[in-house]
Amino acid sequence: QVHLVESGGGLVQAGDSLKLSCTASEGTFSDYSVGWFRQAPGKERDLVAAISWNGNSTYFTDSVKGRFAISRDNAKNAVYLQMSSLKPWDTAIYFCAASRSLTVVRSGDDYNSWGPGTQVTVAS
Repeated sequence: QVHLVESGGGLVQAGDSLKLSCTASEGTFSDYSVGWFRQAPGKERDLVAAISWNGNSTYFTDSVKGRFAISRDNAKNAVYLQMSSLKPWDTAIYFCAASRSLTVVRSGDDYNSWGPGTQVTVAS
């Protein structure tokens, strides 16, 4: 089972960009697909983007399509979420999670390992 840690969060202005990183330790990272979730105060944790084990398949929720990109570097045990044109409603805690399914997974129940999260705050 991989252990995940997110980094790269912070406070930015609307319209700015931010790149989140999810790094894994222990286990073989390429055995997992990875998803980025976010949870705003008082709301459920929702899937934002996901990527298959080899990066060939990706998924984005409608609200971030065209603004966010997801990529991975298995040699570095890392998955990245590049966020552009950030909006105030993108403010949330962002979590990365790993699933033993090699393909893109949309349900949070299918993810086995979770990072502690990183705060992203977008000021208007």
